[in-house]
Amino acid sequence: MRNKALSLLGIAAKAGSIVSGEFSVDKAGHEGKAALVVVASDASDNTKKKFSDMCTYYRVPIQIYADKDMLGHSIGKSFRAAAAVTDAGLAGAILKLLEEDCRIGGNEHGKNEGA
Repeated sequence: MRNKALSLLGIAAKAGSIVSGEFSVDKAGHEGKAALVVVASDASDNTKKKFSDMCTYYRVPIQIYADKDMLGHSIGKSFRAAAAVTDAGLAGAILKLLEEDCRIGGNEHGKNEGA
């Protein structure tokens, strides 16, 4: 069964409410367009720190979740280290699913990081 949060990321991508890749996510964060940032669990420590710091500064929720292949595949791209949801409504729904998945335990996709 496919993960609901990743499926909703795919819907957001089809709606044009996702930017992906480190440069685009960084730009969306600095411009105030990012409503949620998702970073792959297998991204480098520098990448995780960069986005964690950015999200803390700009008060954007961040989640460390899935791996690069799963994250990219869910949004119809090749592997991606990071993605940002730009629609606040979709971001809220995705965040709720990600937090629920992390709270249940047994989460093989990653861990929750609050901003």
